[in-house]
Amino acid sequence: MKAFKLIDTTNGGSVKNDILSGLTVALALVPEAVAFAFVAGISPVVGLYGAFMMGLVTAVFGGRPGMISGATGAMAVVMVHLVSEGNVLGGNDSAGLQFLFVTLIMAGFIQLAAGVFRLGKFVRMIPHSVMMGFVNGLAIVIFLSQLGMFKTHGEWLTGTALYTMLGMVALTMAIMIGVPFLTKKVPAALTAIVVVSCLVIFGGLETETVRSFVVANGGQGIQAGLPTFNVPFIALTVANILFILPYACILAAIGLIESLMTLNLIDELTETHGSGNRECAAQGLGNIVNGFFGGMGGCAMIGQSIINIKSGGRGRLSGITAALALLGFILFGSNYIEQVPIAALVGVMFMVVIGTFAWSTFRIWNKVPKADIIVIVLVTGLTVLFDLAIAVLAGVVVSSLVFAWENAKRIRARKHIDQHGVKHYEIYGPLFFGSTELFTSKFDVQNDPDEVVVDFKDSRIVDQSAIECVNKLTERYLKNGKNIHLRHLSADCVKLIKKAEKICEVNVLEDPDYFVAIDNFRKAQQLN
Repeated sequence: MKAFKLIDTTNGGSVKNDILSGLTVALALVPEAVAFAFVAGISPVVGLYGAFMMGLVTAVFGGRPGMISGATGAMAVVMVHLVSEGNVLGGNDSAGLQFLFVTLIMAGFIQLAAGVFRLGKFVRMIPHSVMMGFVNGLAIVIFLSQLGMFKTHGEWLTGTALYTMLGMVALTMAIMIGVPFLTKKVPAALTAIVVVSCLVIFGGLETETVRSFVVANGGQGIQAGLPTFNVPFIALTVANILFILPYACILAAIGLIESLMTLNLIDELTETHGSGNRECAAQGLGNIVNGFFGGMGGCAMIGQSIINIKSGGRGRLSGITAALALLGFILFGSNYIEQVPIAALVGVMFMVVIGTFAWSTFRIWNKVPKADIIVIVLVTGLTVLFDLAIAVLAGVVVSSLVFAWENAKRIRARKHIDQHGVKHYEIYGPLFFGSTELFTSKFDVQNDPDEVVVDFKDSRIVDQSAIECVNKLTERYLKNGKNIHLRHLSADCVKLIKKAEKICEVNVLEDPDYFVAIDNFRKAQQLN
């Protein structure tokens, strides 16, 4: 199947590009995984294992070739509370980790079910304004997370150490900007990391490295063995299950939202189309594997995904290379990878921030509806202050309310009386919960003739509120000794009304010659 090709050659992909971009991503994954592990309050090795397993499983089975998954900050900020409360609930310092693994397994099954039941399509319901707010907020979050790299032992760098760090960050960014003008055969990010690393290693510059960063945050280095299978153990009591379930739902929701929105973004960058449902299932499988093999789990990573795409990675091979290279660093290359300066990785992430932020936001500021601007600002702010799931849900809710309000104002009624003395109301616009009040105000029950036809040729009855509205209107006409008939209802509207026959008494005209139907209706009334 085309979706499972290791290399995508249709959009500039190649074996060389995939391998080189994968190596670049692997280098960037190391400090990220370590940093997020510390945020979650767990060992750096657990974070590295999580990045490796999530990256490998989603690269092989996911729905978006070229997208990178791993340990993420959005999930780490939830995990820290889970681990700390789990330690208290379990009565020891290792209980929280066991609760984390069980929660990841449960969250994984929720995500797997979302893929099986094809819920990934609902990402299409996310408006573009929410997407813009999402990428802007995420760019700010990535930027703020990198500022922590300018600290050592909890203190901000000063003097020569700060200037050296800033100089190497600037050099990294300059190399990444300049390399594409010279050649596009090697990833600019990888070139920058190698050049700045050689400058530090062979030039004798004193600066923060991956090893010093890990040690400063309480670690002992990044070398470890292969992850091993282990069934996490907690007592399956009602209290424990009730404790785990909300966290599992939150982690599953955050993981799916971030992954599906990243998938959409990569689709736009590559002008291709991924499978949201397959990605949901792969994300779930990755978290289940993490739960059984001792990783911290995760989801799609927008920063690393953009690094991969910008470096030429298009196929599944790029994600597989990144995951296997990360494992290689853990097993064999820790002594070398620990010498990479943090400044080089920060410079790469700063370029990701520049590439991620939707700068077009400032150009459209006075050219789009104010409601869209409000949504962009709202989602951006909530992403920075809280988390992605809250921000996206709030953005979708606000956008939906604005849409409902705008459509509620669009219902119209054209009125005329024909040669038979029947008054017609020709309705325009959807009849739903938001437009029922305006719809009702269009009718003059007291002064209308005995027969009234409501024509829905250019309208639709959408929901139960609309059915109830029509039913109440019918009752008003009947109390005044008059009849009301619905005409030109679409098939789905007729079906909706027939389902509600027990609570809705209206006469639907199925005969296009409405006056014949009305005559028949009158005769039936006389016989009764």
